[in-house]
This record gives sequence, structure tokens and C-alpha cells, in this order.
Amino acid sequence: MKLFIVLSAALALSPCAYAAPPALVAAPASAAAPVGILEAKSVKEAREAVDRGLHFLRGQQAENGSYGNHVGLTSMALLAFAQSHRKYRSEDGPFVGRAADWLLAQQRADGAITGDATPAYNTALAIMALDELDPVKFKAAIEKGQKYLVADQADEDQKYQPKDKYYGGIGYGGDERPDLSNLHLALEALRKTDFDPKSDVWSKATAFLNRCQNRSESNDQPWAGNDGGFVYEPGDSKAGQTKSYGAMTFAGLKSLVFSQVPKDDPRVKAAWGWIQKNYDFTSHPGLGTTTYFYYLHTAASALEAMGEPYVPDEKGKKRNWAQDLSSRLVAVQRADGSWKNDNGKYWEDNPVLVTSRALVALSSALRSAGQNEK
Repeated sequence: MKLFIVLSAALALSPCAYAAPPALVAAPASAAAPVGILEAKSVKEAREAVDRGLHFLRGQQAENGSYGNHVGLTSMALLAFAQSHRKYRSEDGPFVGRAADWLLAQQRADGAITGDATPAYNTALAIMALDELDPVKFKAAIEKGQKYLVADQADEDQKYQPKDKYYGGIGYGGDERPDLSNLHLALEALRKTDFDPKSDVWSKATAFLNRCQNRSESNDQPWAGNDGGFVYEPGDSKAGQTKSYGAMTFAGLKSLVFSQVPKDDPRVKAAWGWIQKNYDFTSHPGLGTTTYFYYLHTAASALEAMGEPYVPDEKGKKRNWAQDLSSRLVAVQRADGSWKNDNGKYWEDNPVLVTSRALVALSSALRSAGQNEK
């Protein structure tokens, strides 16, 4: 079975000529300084929602410590616990420690932490979860996972050359083509686990990113448009043809930032311009309800990485993304503390998966506003 986090097809978005967006908000003086703004009432409601969601997740854990005997699900649940304002760690209870131990037991000799499918995606989630819990205790497992992800990149070691359109990408592992859904998660995992910033993995990744962006000035593929958004893989969009869409544009933006591309770079500004024109947390732009929580999770992590408190929308109104996103997630939480998508395509009717995504997104919003401490 394909991993639950595979991105779905989006509805068509009409490409349009790229116009330079308004200047980005100035970066905060300190990278550690909070940049978001949340009303006190929203902070209280978001934290209470997180607590209810974590309580729900704890009740879904299997006796062996896993969630569904699935590395991806278990890693996402651990991320939800570790990134929350409660800052759960291995020593805080068996519900955390047993899950971490189960993940470690899934690591293969080549460094992948996975089951029988999608090793790159699973490994990226797993090493982020282990790093959040205890980067020192799990250092050896994390480093093995990093090496696996780097080895999975489509480069000279895999007989790819810079002229090849998939050069620099990362796929699910195996014979599948590289795609941006996998690459953005791998880059996030490498960045957050402090992988060597001087490694050429980053520059190789930007070659693939260029070929996923609808920006003909930096994309050497003949299909490239100029709306600034991103597609799933070079020459193919889950929105149909080569049309930009929500989750992948946020994935592309985040990947550029993690690859150390400056915020004033035209590629970053073009992606930001697409996001401004399509700003919406009530649905997945162009996709409606399909993979809605995947979209919110990806958007929150990308906006946190950008360090921008506001997103000027297509009408020029400055939108407080942390406020908008947290309010939306609080409003759609279910009575039992879970989140679930009534549109079940791509496993979004799985409450463990969707609740974990919602909790990680909420923690991004709280953290951006400096409100994610105990």
C-alpha cells in the first residue's frame, strides 16, 4: 500500500503571469525571537485543543508501543507529543518511551527506519521524532538515518547527471521517481537534525526544486509557467498537467528556505507571491477537502520556517497566519479530541494520522508566537 502521506491530485489552477509580490515583512532581529501574534484567548484554546488531542492519541497506542505497527504513524504521533507545549520526552512515561523503542527496533542495517514500504518518507519522520525526544540518546540512530536519506538522493552515485530532470530529488525509496513531497520532508529532517550545512545535498536539492517551480526564469524545462507555484515532480502536477497547487507550493517554499536560499531570492519571492494570491486555511487551495490536513501541516511548517508573521492576501490585507490556522483547527476538532477528514482519500479518515498532523500544525503556530512553552 502506498504510504498514507502521498499527496493527492488537486483541482486545476489556472497559471497566470507572475507579478512581483509586495516586499516581505522584515525578518526578526533574532532568529529565535517569536514572530507570530496570538490573542490570549486563542493561546488558551489552542493549548487546550492540543491537550485533548494528545489524550486521544495516547488511547490509540498498541501494546508494543507503536501506532498501527506503522513507522510513519508512530513517528507522527511522537512528533505531536514532543513538539507540543508539554514537551514530552522518553522519560515522561511509557507511552513515549515504548514508541521510541519500537521505532529504533525498525532501523535496518542501511540506516532506514521503516516497514516494508516508503523507506525515505518513514526515515525522515522517524529521525525528526527521535531528535525531538533526545538528540543525544538517539544520536547514532539519527546519523544512520541521515546517511540513508542522503544516499537516496538522485545524483551521480545513482547515475544521474545535473542535466537530468530528476537530479537532486528524493523519492519514496525503490524504483519510484523522485518527487517534492518526499524531498521537502527529507530536507526538513536533515535541517532539523543538524545535518552538515556545507553538504552538497542542499545545492543538488535546489536543482530539483528549480524544476518543480512554475518559474521559467529558473526552470529549464519547456513546460514551466510563471505563476511562482510548485508541482509534485518535474513535468507532473497532482492538480493536473503542470498546474501549481497548495501543499506543494508550501513544500517548495520550505525546501528553498531549508536549502539556505535567501528570502529575497526571486524563487522564494515568486512562491510567496503564489501563496499570497491563494491564501486560504478553510480548504486546500484547488483541492477542497482532499488531503486538507496534510496541507495545513505543510503550510504551518513552511510559514514557521519563513519567520513571517503576516501573509498579505490577494486583496492586500495582512493575514495573521498563526491566528487564522489555530482558530480553524480549534473549530474543527471533534468531541473526543481527535481530528478526522470526512474525505477519506489518502488515509485522511485515519484519526491517528490526522490528529497528529493537526497537533504538529498547532504547535508550529504556537511556537511562532512564542507560546509553545509549558
